[in-house]
Amino acid sequence: MKKKFQILLSIFVISTFHSQTYIQNVTVVDVLSQKLIPNQTVLINKNLISDIKPAKNIKIQNGAKIINGEGKFLIPGMTDSHVHFFQSGGLYTRPDAIDLRKYHSYDKEINWAHNNMEDLLQRYLKSGITSVIDAGASYNFLNLKNSLVNKPNLPSVYMTGPLLTTYEPDEFKNLDKNEPFKLTMSVEDAKKYVQEQLQYKPDFIKIWYIVLADGAAMEAEAKKHEPIVKAIIDEAHKNNLKVAVHATERITAQIAIQNGADFLVHDIEDEIVPDDFVKLLKSKNTVLSPTLIVSNNYTKTFGQNPNYSTYELENSNPEAIGSIYDLKHLAYSEDSVMIQKTKKRSNSPQMTAYLDKISAIRTANLKKLIAGGVTIAAGTDAGNIGTQHATSFIDELKAMKESGLSNWQILQSATINPTRIFNKEKTSGSVSAGKIADLVLLNSNPIENLDNLTKIDLVLKNGEVVPQNIVKTTPESLVQQQVNGYNARNIDAFLEPYSEDVELYSFPNTLLSKGKEAMRKDYDAMFKRLPDLHCEVKNRIINGNFVIDKESVSGMGNKRMEATAIYEIKNDKIVKVYFIQ
Repeated sequence: MKKKFQILLSIFVISTFHSQTYIQNVTVVDVLSQKLIPNQTVLINKNLISDIKPAKNIKIQNGAKIINGEGKFLIPGMTDSHVHFFQSGGLYTRPDAIDLRKYHSYDKEINWAHNNMEDLLQRYLKSGITSVIDAGASYNFLNLKNSLVNKPNLPSVYMTGPLLTTYEPDEFKNLDKNEPFKLTMSVEDAKKYVQEQLQYKPDFIKIWYIVLADGAAMEAEAKKHEPIVKAIIDEAHKNNLKVAVHATERITAQIAIQNGADFLVHDIEDEIVPDDFVKLLKSKNTVLSPTLIVSNNYTKTFGQNPNYSTYELENSNPEAIGSIYDLKHLAYSEDSVMIQKTKKRSNSPQMTAYLDKISAIRTANLKKLIAGGVTIAAGTDAGNIGTQHATSFIDELKAMKESGLSNWQILQSATINPTRIFNKEKTSGSVSAGKIADLVLLNSNPIENLDNLTKIDLVLKNGEVVPQNIVKTTPESLVQQQVNGYNARNIDAFLEPYSEDVELYSFPNTLLSKGKEAMRKDYDAMFKRLPDLHCEVKNRIINGNFVIDKESVSGMGNKRMEATAIYEIKNDKIVKVYFIQ
């Protein structure tokens, strides 16, 4: 009996050691105290951080996993506090903003978003974003989220159902369980629709507080809907659910907070908020997500001048970001007049002045809220047209930097502050003993430069190292990625999918170019010379490791150039291209 006990004890000890991970000699980025603590060893036991001590004071157990953190920086996993998975970030995702359904049906768009939610989640995790908050979904997406909850190598997802609102765009009506809105016109509706959501297990409830009035009429219209807002909040709180509110006007935000709302998902943009408003948010422990970049991304897209970084072009979902450039060729469609008017309006001095005005108001309000002690949580509103899932997060953080926040304040807004939305600050959000081991190991110091947040060595989710190849590379995604780089005239993003010894041929066997550096020289010169260069993929066939694109290229002269390109892929790189003209 004694021998049996000893054997069981040995097995337990061995299994315990094997479930331990040590991150050695790392600099801990302490977001609570705003300090860098060098030469630390972090012990992870299963899914928890169990100890943090100077490296010389921790003895490594035999059989444990060791991660070398020397010269690296350990931060908590980040949170994007405002995303929408029913929206792709692509051109066709908001038909109420620009109606292109004759070219790409909304059913097709929703199906794409549903089928690619897991891909988008993996991109978040690869980017060091270990939690996301979906602030407006649908019943079908709630079901999908619940089906993914126990799947490994995905970030934590907090999701609400359809937005409860007194205004619903016609384009989203009659979509059954894909409907992202519930038209809520009475107190009875408010209670009914909160109860209706409960069976789908939402993590919170969201109100879309839209007031279709200006000036003096705005306050009267906002107050008219106050009983509905109050009823939604009361019913949600009765069922232990927090309430988020879309409110971009000071009066709607104030009414929502006075009636118990927990989370504002946008900054105020119609006026500089008074001191009493700041004190109200502080006294109610309200969390606010400023979402600084989303409106400008609409305007950049509609103005046909998106300016995505190399990082975004290489790491966003290729199909979603690629669609943003479609307006270049749709400008020649039967809707050319509408598209050209949209482009002209988006690039007009009046639009520039308007965007500058609301941006200045948001910036001033963000500074005032931070100074007043209000909790700020970074969020992108990703999924809206032009705001890409996962990769837009760094742009949002940089916009916060431009608003005057310090890098420490920004890092807090991306890590510890979002945990306060759902009262999880005691279990996550910092590199602290006893907290969940959602961690990001960086190659460089994020306090010196926010871009270092994208220089990731590895990500741990629940104490497990996330595979480097978590985002699946396919022949189609590689080809689309280089098309996107071409259309952005970004030479680095264009060349990234190609092998170093790539060969270009005129079909069948006339060699045109060999090696990536030769391509760089030729295409870089072309990108600089031809500002209107654009490739439309008219048709695509995928056959094993070959992708065949029928392409129509404009911007090289008065006529479009029609060609077929055959791409051969090996070892996740494009190794040969054959052109047929």
